Amino acid sequence: MTTHVKRTFKYRFYPTDAQAAELSRTFGCVRKVYNLALVARTQAWVTRQERVNYNQTSAMLTAWKKTEELAYLNEVSSVPLQQALRHLQTAFTHFFGKRAKYPRFKSRKKSRRSAEYTTSAFRFRDGELRLAKMSEPLRIAWSRPLPEGVSPSMATVSQDAAGRWFVSLLCDDPGISHLPATDATVGIDAGLDHLLTLSTGEKITNPRHERRDRAALA
Repeated sequence: MTTHVKRTFKYRFYPTDAQAAELSRTFGCVRKVYNLALVARTQAWVTRQERVNYNQTSAMLTAWKKTEELAYLNEVSSVPLQQALRHLQTAFTHFFGKRAKYPRFKSRKKSRRSAEYTTSAFRFRDGELRLAKMSEPLRIAWSRPLPEGVSPSMATVSQDAAGRWFVSLLCDDPGISHLPATDATVGIDAGLDHLLTLSTGEKITNPRHERRDRAALA
């Protein structure tokens, strides 16, 4: 029996100068939109005890793009900006559900530099990933292949503190097999000479003894 499982595959990539500039702009716009929406939601809650939802912040984003001050938001793909609003919605859901603290503002220096692209904002074909607003595919170091016949449903681009670039591909992998159900049981006995002894007769070596034996052979 097989089931569909979400799996993430992370790869390093090497952007061109133009791609690096585009992604850096996108990171900045993602942070700006997240913080603007957080301000709006905070003001609504503090002044009117009003809970602003994702759809309302999405409408705000449309209005912000029409202002002279924030017109630059139109220069990057809109999808990562919408994803930032969705993440903020999730953060508030956790807060009101008493599962997390109040959402914090994103810092230019301390916050993770990343942007999420859903399928409407990238194209994956013949092993090449091309993001929206980019004329060339990313130069990805494919350290391992994606499962056969699998295409990513989301691409998250990030840059770490050392300046290295990564892309994480979320995939729906249908190739995960379940082991057949069984009524058999296995007893476990903890001992001194062996870490565990199973009722099947299998003995699990105590790693402490194994290290001692290796040291004696060295």
